[in-house]
Amino acid sequence: MTTTATRGAGGTATDPATGPRAPLPAPYLLWLAGTQAGLLGDAALYFALGWAASAHGGGAAALVLTAVTVPRTMLVLLGGAVADRFGARRVMLVGDTVMLVATAALALAAGGRATPLWLLVAAAAVIGTVDAFHLPASGSMPARLVPADRLPRALALRQAGGQAAVLLGAPLGGLLVAIGGLPGAAAADAASFGVVLLVLLRVRPREGAPSAASAGLLREAVSGIRLALGDPLLRSALLLTGAAAGALLPVVSLLGPLLARAHGWTAGTAGLVTGGQAAGVLAVAGLVARCGALPRTGVGAAAGLGTASAGIALLALAAGPVTAVAGSTVTGIGSGLFACHIGPLVLTGAPPSHLSRVQALSTLVQSVALVVSNALLGLLADATGAALPTLLCALATATAAVTALATRTLRRA
Repeated sequence: MTTTATRGAGGTATDPATGPRAPLPAPYLLWLAGTQAGLLGDAALYFALGWAASAHGGGAAALVLTAVTVPRTMLVLLGGAVADRFGARRVMLVGDTVMLVATAALALAAGGRATPLWLLVAAAAVIGTVDAFHLPASGSMPARLVPADRLPRALALRQAGGQAAVLLGAPLGGLLVAIGGLPGAAAADAASFGVVLLVLLRVRPREGAPSAASAGLLREAVSGIRLALGDPLLRSALLLTGAAAGALLPVVSLLGPLLARAHGWTAGTAGLVTGGQAAGVLAVAGLVARCGALPRTGVGAAAGLGTASAGIALLALAAGPVTAVAGSTVTGIGSGLFACHIGPLVLTGAPPSHLSRVQALSTLVQSVALVVSNALLGLLADATGAALPTLLCALATATAAVTALATRTLRRA
């Protein structure tokens, strides 16, 4: 039997099943398919919860959102320590089981024309609490299922799938609410968690060496912070992630709608602006998933921030919808380029024993930066209009890009 092999520039035979362009492992693709089903169900339920909460007024809707955010932010470091000690797969199995039971109970309890506010807040609190443990475990799974040289493509494919779930989730949630109300959306999400559980039962990821049980979970969570602060590459990458979250994420979600209202554009036009950003992210994520990332991931992340800065400035100065959509699309291209390079940088920089804790810290950094940034930018927009804070986001993003290029550990990563 003759074995076919490809040869590199030096004439050395290489296995086509290995290397950065090799196919992604089947267990990862299976896990990713299940995860995307769960994300789509979650996005539909989030829309349905927000819609049901809006019937009680703006303050009630804000309370439901806060009930998700607060436990997620407060417990995420502990969640990372739990996943590293007991195993990411085991934590995900428990979390998905809890969510299956919770969403099924919500579907049964949320009957009638108006869902009680206390039930919405309770459901949101359960979601936020489970997210605090599930997100670090899920974030570490690509590194446990995919070789390091294929990790950028794996994360780009996950990024594309997550963006698609966000785009499809709201329309799906609206359809489910129209057909069956909140109970219908909750039942669909429960079914998606059933799919995720079946997939997880078949996937067996690599797990790092378990932490010493005598250390204590809080001490283990703190050790993850010490590790990140003491490692120059992780420290720089996480700081850059926080800066990007504070400067990039509010542009489309907060400032985009404010700019649209200031120009007198319709809600449909504002939706096109948001869609442009999503399309840009999808395009870059698909390209990286197919072709791979740039050889130097730190430079790729900086290039993404620089591109996003130009798009944000274009959006801030746009006088018409066409220019605004172009600006948001360029912003999405830059955001996708940044995300597809910073993710592998953080994952490969963390030792196997601390994968989930580093992912938890990344989630926390982004959450805190986004909360502070949203508050400050919202106040500034009320005082001066939306254009100035949007331009400041462009300036902050450009500054982060230049800083990343000037940081030796990031530039040479």
